[in-house]
Amino acid sequence: MGGIPYVLAGPTAAAGFLFGYPLKAGSDAVKVLWVVSTPRNNAPLEIQAHPSGSSEPVVQESRPADSGPGEIYPDGVPVPTASCWHFSLQWATGHAELDLLYST
Repeated sequence: MGGIPYVLAGPTAAAGFLFGYPLKAGSDAVKVLWVVSTPRNNAPLEIQAHPSGSSEPVVQESRPADSGPGEIYPDGVPVPTASCWHFSLQWATGHAELDLLYST
């Protein structure tokens, strides 16, 4: 019996539920439901990602606070290359960082 794969991020607690796992670079099928632990105060989730150990390329996205219930942001950030990608998440009352592995 399998569940939905997920990741945890900090220092402010956030979780990402991974749909379309394993994560594939360049795929529009990768979907992440971000859940943040502090109020989003109707502000967007700002996402910035880059390969771990490198500052480029950078993928940026802004997701509006228009989903519910709770403090959630649906997302589908496509990354261009297979690698371990470092994600920085910023919302009204918190921020979190994590790494996600994308394959070909």
